[in-house]
Amino acid sequence: MLLLQLVAAGQLVAEARRGGADWPAAFRGVGRLVPERLRRIVAFDAKGMVSLVLLVARRRHGVPQGTVGVPYSGAQLGLQAGFLFAMVVEVVGVELLLRAIDAPEGLRVAFLVIDLYSILIVLAVIAACVTRPHVLSDEELRVRYGAFFDLRIPRAQISSLRIVRNYNESGMVKVLDDRLAVAVASQTNVVVELREPIQVVRPLGRRADVRTVRFFADDPAPLMDARPAVPGRVGG
Repeated sequence: MLLLQLVAAGQLVAEARRGGADWPAAFRGVGRLVPERLRRIVAFDAKGMVSLVLLVARRRHGVPQGTVGVPYSGAQLGLQAGFLFAMVVEVVGVELLLRAIDAPEGLRVAFLVIDLYSILIVLAVIAACVTRPHVLSDEELRVRYGAFFDLRIPRAQISSLRIVRNYNESGMVKVLDDRLAVAVASQTNVVVELREPIQVVRPLGRRADVRTVRFFADDPAPLMDARPAVPGRVGG
């Protein structure tokens, strides 16, 4: 799917260039013609592939020297690994079944390509969550979920930061009234209260203003250790 999306975008850019547009204008034209949701889905795929490379290289995205990366993927790795194993078993099972019924080679190849691409996407999701942790710096708290969500909270906007464990969150990124939850395995354990509302962009582009942010960290201690540097009252 990613390849087809890139080919289509390339054709749009080439057509704009043939019409006399410069490169920036050509790319802006693609942005106007392609719905935001589709552009974001393409970006998810691209970031996922980059994350696979980062994982193999044992590097993290957006964690420069002097900042603290706070992982969150540990709570869901077991479930994701189990799901991945089941998908691999399914690939083998489907191939054996198609061979047993003497299915045409073209059909077998089609099923194999679809199944292998699905496995690649799951691997990319896992890699994105591992290589794109939350980040705490002197200027901001960056709350992320893989390639799907990225929120930068200026530390000057934080009025309180505390540990509050919740095990029944619904959905991955959810906004209710002015409260945002970024859950991992239906859990959150850090609550950030803001001095003023900030705008968040959900995975498919919908926007909302929030004053409270709940999210999950495998170990919230690095965030708690940074409490003296957070302006305002910080509860524990």
